[in-house]
Amino acid sequence: MRAIMVPLVAIIIGMFMVILDGTAMNVALPQLQQDFGVTSLTLVQWTVTGYALAQAAVIPLAGWLSDRFGAKMIFLVSVILFTVGSGLCALATTVDQLIIYRVLQGLGGGMVAPIAMAFTYRIAPPGKVGAVMGMIGIPMLLAPALGPVVAGWLVQDVSWHWIFLINLPIGVVAVLLGLRTLPAIDRQSVPELDIKGMIFGPLAFAGLAYGVSEGGTDWGSARTITGLVVGGVSLIIFIIVELRRRNPLLELRVFKSANFSRGVIVQWISQIALFGTIFMIPLFLQTGKNYTPLETGLVLLPQALAAGLFMPIGGRLYDRIGARPLVISGLTLITGAAFLFSRITVDTGVSGMILPLVLLGAGMGISMMPLNTHIIQSAPAHLVGRVTSLTAALQQVISSLAIAGLSTYVTSRIKHYSPQLGQDPHKLLTASYGDTFAILIWVAVLGVLVGFLLNKPKPQKGADGSERSPEPQMMMGGH
Repeated sequence: MRAIMVPLVAIIIGMFMVILDGTAMNVALPQLQQDFGVTSLTLVQWTVTGYALAQAAVIPLAGWLSDRFGAKMIFLVSVILFTVGSGLCALATTVDQLIIYRVLQGLGGGMVAPIAMAFTYRIAPPGKVGAVMGMIGIPMLLAPALGPVVAGWLVQDVSWHWIFLINLPIGVVAVLLGLRTLPAIDRQSVPELDIKGMIFGPLAFAGLAYGVSEGGTDWGSARTITGLVVGGVSLIIFIIVELRRRNPLLELRVFKSANFSRGVIVQWISQIALFGTIFMIPLFLQTGKNYTPLETGLVLLPQALAAGLFMPIGGRLYDRIGARPLVISGLTLITGAAFLFSRITVDTGVSGMILPLVLLGAGMGISMMPLNTHIIQSAPAHLVGRVTSLTAALQQVISSLAIAGLSTYVTSRIKHYSPQLGQDPHKLLTASYGDTFAILIWVAVLGVLVGFLLNKPKPQKGADGSERSPEPQMMMGGH
């Protein structure tokens, strides 16, 4: 375990930087609109949308590129691209420049997480896979919670430019550590370039992510329909093309594994419950409780701390008992958190929100990485890089769908309660968000029920008959 600690630090730093930046920008939008003198908030929001679409487009390519050029090289190139994009964002003088540089950031950042997941799984010692995966899960849960705190402070007391400038030293450290310590995993044999897959895959996932995100504002708008139609048609073509290829860009035949498919379904359900709740809480605190971005971030700290505490615990327990009890326990805690949030009133103070926030963080921490590890172990060992790209691309769309669907529902509840509570906006918003959290209760309950169908993947056998992690051979040093 000690031998992989320094490489893990390089991976964690890279992941933390990318995920933190993705959640920080939402807080800065009003200030960006003011500084650039832009009247349209929609245009400024493209600094977030462009970043997300670039990530969705590049994620399907991560596995193939890693197999072709080596996971170490692609991971480091991705971090460098993200860091360079960050520096350019800080230098942007117009909103158009910022949007372009954010797309560049997204192209680098999109590949970091799936490659990091596959990388970590491959270097994990036998019998310690869950514990190691739990360690890299910490930035995945801490960064979204800390993003609003850091961004709120920087925007409020310093400058929005520092949201990007802080990435420069972090990115340099991650690259230097990675160059020195990341093992060079043997490249996989890959077929000729899958041109059709590389066109329709990114187009499908980016189109769907855009369409469902726009649906949160208006499901009947031309942009929503265009995104869904282009994404949907591209996805159908992509599936047909990939299933006909012997060595496709994304290996969709892995869904033939019932255990893998059940794990992915549970992941989708938990994704809606987890990230739907994470998305709704900051909105509720700022619109329903009139908290500032910085105050909102500070209120969310108990969730981040609980997630960081329970993530390594969940990883270690996975190695002993498998994913099923942990997923069931975690989603049960999330169900309790959603129930408590649904009963929050106008008079509920910060102390009344600590318990549901802790339950939410603990539920996320104890179930998220065991479920991800279960899915990876349910797939053939040589497809690890492709599987993390596939699941990450699907999660991007599911997260967008969850946010768009919940945004639509809370808007409909506001219209429903307006005749009764229109004179009191705090009561109106509290009631509307309460109903929305009630929906998430049943989503989490569904996840618990489907979680009972998970079976522990059978360990693969080495040549001597011993159990081992399905990992390729590795060499320390460069390619």
